[in-house]
Amino acid sequence: MARLSRLASAAYLVALAGCQQPPAENALPVTETSRDFGDYIVHFNALTTDQLTAEIAQRHGIIRSNSRCLLNVSILRKEPGGASLPVKADVNVSASNLTGQLKNVSVREIQEQDAVYYLGECSVANAETLIFDIDVTPENEESPLSVRYRKQFFLN
Repeated sequence: MARLSRLASAAYLVALAGCQQPPAENALPVTETSRDFGDYIVHFNALTTDQLTAEIAQRHGIIRSNSRCLLNVSILRKEPGGASLPVKADVNVSASNLTGQLKNVSVREIQEQDAVYYLGECSVANAETLIFDIDVTPENEESPLSVRYRKQFFLN
C-alpha cells in the first residue's frame, strides 16, 4: 500500500513538472502595452469581455462575461517621417496561468477601415494571472516578433 502511495505521489509530481511553463518573471507587466522591435511596434492589451459595450461585443461576436478574457493585438510598421501603418501578420498566442495550465486562445483577424487587429478569447477565473506568449510575424517577414505579457484578472 505504501509503495502504491509513493508511486502515485511520484506520478503526480512528474505530471505537475510537465505542466510548468518558463518563469513568469520575464513577462512584461500589465503597465506595458506595447513593444518596439525597430521597424515594428506590437501593441497588446487584455481585459474581461464584460468591459466591452454591447454594441462592440455584438459586432465582433464576443460573449460579454466577467469570466471571459479578450486579448487584442495590433502591429504597426514605422514609416519615414514618424508615421506608422497597420500591417497584417500571422499571430499566434498561447496562454497559461501560474500553475502551468494552458488556456486555449484562438486568434482572428479584424479589419475596420484602415485598422487591422487580432482578437483572442479564453476563460479566466477570479484573481487568475495569465501569461500570454504572443508571436507575431508581419506580412513579408520571416522571423516572428515575440512578446510575453502578464495580466491578472479580478472579476466583479
